[in-house]
Amino acid sequence: MNILGVDPGLHSTGYGVIRVSGSRIALLEGGTIQSGPSSVALEERLASLYDGVNEVLSEHRPEALALEEVYSHYAHPATAVIMGHARGVICLAAARAGVPVFSYASTRVKQCLAGSGRAAKDQVQRAIQARLGLSEAPEPNDVSDALALAICHWQMSPGTEKTLQALASTRKR
Repeated sequence: MNILGVDPGLHSTGYGVIRVSGSRIALLEGGTIQSGPSSVALEERLASLYDGVNEVLSEHRPEALALEEVYSHYAHPATAVIMGHARGVICLAAARAGVPVFSYASTRVKQCLAGSGRAAKDQVQRAIQARLGLSEAPEPNDVSDALALAICHWQMSPGTEKTLQALASTRKR
């Protein structure tokens, strides 16, 4: 099973695709979709984002898309609106591809990977590096955040907790 994690942004959207096989996960691909600078019209940037997400969906055919929930500090409400545009386009692409979307708060993702909802980015990156057996922590942050979403979705899926517990108990023996 393939899971696509997406860290939405209007300028740069991170994505990460993992393959799940039993209790094993592996990195298939990670990258960013660049939709252009703010000087490009909003509708053109959204079209670029849609096309980029469609390309990833077509290539990897994930069974699920894990997407970060919108969060914006109350002092910056425009950020939430912009993120809502990006999330809407990503959800539309997923719906057209028949891929269900699951949303996770960033604190939930951090809790899932690093054990604390307030974990620093480098802690989450190291957790991703360890879980995927990578020689280096994934960068840029857009990609590591997307991979964290994909891994979180896998860990939150029914039955995964039992699989992880069984794996841990066999390692202790």
